[in-house]
Amino acid sequence: MVEHMHHDMGGMHGMEPSADGNMTMPHKMKHFMHMTFFWGKNAEILFDQWPGDKTGMYVLALLFVFVMSFLIEFLSSTRFLKPDSNRFVAGLVQTVIHLLRVGLSFLVMLALMSFNGGVFLVAVVGHALGFFIFGSNAFKKKEYNADFDLPPMHH
Repeated sequence: MVEHMHHDMGGMHGMEPSADGNMTMPHKMKHFMHMTFFWGKNAEILFDQWPGDKTGMYVLALLFVFVMSFLIEFLSSTRFLKPDSNRFVAGLVQTVIHLLRVGLSFLVMLALMSFNGGVFLVAVVGHALGFFIFGSNAFKKKEYNADFDLPPMHH
């Protein structure tokens, strides 16, 4: 059955399936791509060989993912424009906010593709805490107001 797995894998030349189902690089490279969730600090998150095998850098990477997730919720739930703003200027501000929100969302998604359990947890907690502070009614002084500068990500 392993013989059948050596066919062209659509752009994955040089990668061989390992016994645990993960894709391994040729023998000259030491790292591999996880295709299932794993726990541990030895991961690659967003950039080649980052954070590497240093605990401090792994914690920094987790903090980075947490902050990005938190900022997505901030950008999604905060009012930056006044109701009487110039329509063109308001449109530009909305576009920049949207660009930041989508860019951060894509970076978090790419970080999650590391399949590291810690990255998954901090991304979810960052979104949850950001929503709790900025999106829920917990800290609002007035009644719920759906007039945000941008529609929620889930619409």
